[in-house]
Amino acid sequence: MELFLDCLPCLLRQVLEAARMASDDEAVQARIMDDAVATLARHGEFATAPAMAAEMHALVRRHTGMDDPYAAIKARDLAGALRLVPLLERFVAEAAEPLAAALKVSATGNVMDSAIYADLDIEAVVQGELERPFAVADVEPLRAALGGGGTVLVIGDNAGEAVFDTLLLRELARDHEVAFAVRGRPIINDVTLAEARTAGVDRHARVVASGSGAPGLILADADREFRELFDSADVVLSKGQGNFEALSDAPREVFFLLKAKCAKIGHALDVPVGAYVLRLHAPTGVVTR
Repeated sequence: MELFLDCLPCLLRQVLEAARMASDDEAVQARIMDDAVATLARHGEFATAPAMAAEMHALVRRHTGMDDPYAAIKARDLAGALRLVPLLERFVAEAAEPLAAALKVSATGNVMDSAIYADLDIEAVVQGELERPFAVADVEPLRAALGGGGTVLVIGDNAGEAVFDTLLLRELARDHEVAFAVRGRPIINDVTLAEARTAGVDRHARVVASGSGAPGLILADADREFRELFDSADVVLSKGQGNFEALSDAPREVFFLLKAKCAKIGHALDVPVGAYVLRLHAPTGVVTR
């Protein structure tokens, strides 16, 4: 998906947030922002918002030497999400359709994105969010795609959300070999190998690093082994808005599972802001199952 002008102020705000997390020195913060504004002026060089975000956040690492400014926020979100596991498990156990319920739990985990909701009281809102239906729900196409067994690749999004994903991974692992993709290096609050293990992902899926260090899986940056897995998996399920931005033109079927958090994404999916979506993307010439 193209980089929209609307993305630019969000990216600049996010870099300022990261700069303040990485350093208390206002002079260092100012140098980061000077470089960020210069990068912003080159926005036409970037194909997607995740691609530009990766370069913007590299400025923070370069000026501060801190590789993971969001480490404390990720730890906080993981701890908060783990406290919600009994609630999430009850929601799935009491549902008439466990797969559909696990998909909704996984999608609801998208509200753990601290890059958007810096002060979200997650415990106060999750129960209500779980009860909100999908605006678009391609559950039956997904069920049909899963019918043949084989390998399912789930592309993870943010760290706290990975706890919510474990319930979906458990459902999928009953009949499939499941792989869960994480970022190749820390970027914003996205899930890496360390957070996936803390979330318990490795109890239900093989955790693989994609090689991409952007806040959205850029296939051109992925490791060869991961790209082979992406191309060969029987089903690919992509989590979150950043992955949708990076993979919306993917050359294969992808199921996108996310909450639309801005007007541009809502427009692209033809849903209102805040809506939950499970949508099958099938590129031209690919016959869906």
